[in-house]
Amino acid sequence: MAAKPLKDKNKQLEQGVEVGKDDVCEIVCYDAEKVQSLKGLVQDDEVSRMAQMFKALSDPTRMKMAAYMDKGEELCVCDMALLTGQSIATTSHHLRLMKNLGIAKSRKEGKNVFYTLTDHHIRTLVRMTEEHMREEHCHDSENDH
Repeated sequence: MAAKPLKDKNKQLEQGVEVGKDDVCEIVCYDAEKVQSLKGLVQDDEVSRMAQMFKALSDPTRMKMAAYMDKGEELCVCDMALLTGQSIATTSHHLRLMKNLGIAKSRKEGKNVFYTLTDHHIRTLVRMTEEHMREEHCHDSENDH
């Protein structure tokens, strides 16, 4: 089925996003068949939880902690504090947030608390993000600005 033009061609773009000629369609239209087939496949509550997880990992300290847990498996709060250069209190706060969002899990052994990534999904997410950032095309886009 042919694409149909939208009635409102003057939709506002997100603030802070610079849009060039090559970044937007020159004619606003939609593919009705594709749109209909995709409707309902993305659930708002799931997207909200996913965004919370990415929001937690968007903090450089927490992303670093996730990377260390990926590489070091299980780490004590004290070890993580040394690795990240944060106080034990700050480290504990970050790790607790990661635990509450399902990114990390903990266990207590005596007087120490050890953290690890929750499961292979989180480990894969961390590794794929790291791999993606190391790929050549990511560095090229930095030079374009």
